[in-house]
Amino acid sequence: MGKTYIVGVGMTKFEKPETRDWQYWDMAKEAGTAALADAGIPYGLVQQVPVGYCFQASTAGQRAVYELGLTGVPVYNVNNNCATASTALMMARQFVAGGAADCVLALGFEKMTRGALGGGSDGGDFASSPVARHYGIMAAGHGFEMAPPTAQIFGNAAREHMDRYGTTEVQLAAVAAKNHLHSSRNPNAQFQDVHSVDEILAARTIHHPLTKLQCSPTSDGAAAAVVVSERFADEHGLRDRAVEIAAQAMTTDTEESFASGSCIDVVGRPMSRAAARQAYEASGLGIEDVDVVELHDCFSINELLTYEALGMCEEGASGKLVESGATTYGGRWVVNPSGGLISKGHPLGATGLAQTAELVWQLRGEAGPRQVPNARVGLAHNIGLGGAAVVTLLRR
Repeated sequence: MGKTYIVGVGMTKFEKPETRDWQYWDMAKEAGTAALADAGIPYGLVQQVPVGYCFQASTAGQRAVYELGLTGVPVYNVNNNCATASTALMMARQFVAGGAADCVLALGFEKMTRGALGGGSDGGDFASSPVARHYGIMAAGHGFEMAPPTAQIFGNAAREHMDRYGTTEVQLAAVAAKNHLHSSRNPNAQFQDVHSVDEILAARTIHHPLTKLQCSPTSDGAAAAVVVSERFADEHGLRDRAVEIAAQAMTTDTEESFASGSCIDVVGRPMSRAAARQAYEASGLGIEDVDVVELHDCFSINELLTYEALGMCEEGASGKLVESGATTYGGRWVVNPSGGLISKGHPLGATGLAQTAELVWQLRGEAGPRQVPNARVGLAHNIGLGGAAVVTLLRR
């Protein structure tokens, strides 16, 4: 397997659905054009295009990519729930590392509707939902209420974490306060308002203990990355732009996700732990080498669960970790300098590539007022129920 590099990234501003009068192909064109311009190459050099989205029709990837050019290259439509964009990136890396292509554009977009996400099936028919097993575990332990299903399953994971480890509502709110503060420095973020812990706790409850300001919103947006081989980077003089994909791993659910009957396991902590372990082993890097992290904080509790899965603290100690300031500027790591999903926004098909764009900017020293000093190694974590967890290690 050859080395792979990201030489260009781009993204749109993430926005509340229906804010702008644009179609999904408009946002895809904006992000893709920005990534190609960042790399300094024309679309004609691209040999493969994996495209991620969740809520558009089949071959929407082609409709989006045709706005960049009609070159006849293969286009692959990717849907892996909230881990869709990182799955597209992983496909791009595999094409290049395996020698099938020298230059691949990974693209992700989403045009969503306002309001909370459903349970993963049209019309609320949970029996036929791809995540029926996951919600069945939740219902057996906690029942099923009228709140949005995803907020329920993560809210119940939070309750379990509080009961088991003594995690507090203040610690959960501290995650959201940190990420809202970080997003105030990000012009691409959907929300740029700063909120105190008290304000977050006082916001409308979605499913106890999660309040509205601890939940990621629905969003419109797109992101893209240009992935190339070492040979391509050298031949086109792109080494000064290049960030190496040091390792990448994807895992799906195993028996561990369901055997305990715990929502903590159902929402993906075992998957995330396994993906992180594989990425560390493949790269020779560990969490102690990482400077900056973009992780999947779809709800505040998932940031805490991911701290533990990535090895940033012992199991159950994540509430104390965020409360200590270890995961913000001046701490051991800076986690979600972009604002994360909670505040930057969460257009499902674009999220993982937006995380990648942020890390590339950080590792190049191009992140402006949110720059993490001397960042050399970045970690992206993207997860989708159903399930898929992708961990990517980037090195400059």
